Amino acid sequence: MPLVVFLRGVNVGGHRRFRPSLLAARLEDLDAVSIGAAGTFVVRRPVTIARLRAEFVREIPFECAIVICRGEEIVRLISRQPFGRQPQPPDIVLFVSVLSRRPRSEPGMPLRLPSRGRWQVRIVARHDRFVCGMYRREMKAIGYLGTVDSLFGVPVTTRNWNTIAAIGKALGTAG
Repeated sequence: MPLVVFLRGVNVGGHRRFRPSLLAARLEDLDAVSIGAAGTFVVRRPVTIARLRAEFVREIPFECAIVICRGEEIVRLISRQPFGRQPQPPDIVLFVSVLSRRPRSEPGMPLRLPSRGRWQVRIVARHDRFVCGMYRREMKAIGYLGTVDSLFGVPVTTRNWNTIAAIGKALGTAG
């Protein structure tokens, strides 16, 4: 099964910028495919996680966190339909935060941030290494999204659910 690579904190606000499509081209021997501009890749050729990490470290011109998971983990998450099939209002964004390793702590769920007043971020569930939630399309939400690391006690990298669905399509699922 292919591997999925998530780079953390790249191409954000002009900081640590690079072109994911060019990186994927440099990794053509691994059959790497770039998904979006946030540093998400599907690697379809068999390779060990250690070798894959080393390849990314060698090719990226700056230091960044690299989170790797097996494609089957993504397929399993998509098949669970963590958000159901109900359409969301246009001001709500569905997201998945990928835990870099087993969490040190886990808050009770569902969880809303802030805990009082109008929520900006809602965490609805954790499935293995994936934290599923939604946020409002407002600037305040970004600060609350930044607290997911501390809530679980490990670094996370966050992607829009649309990106996860695109990974599923690259893996050959219906998404």
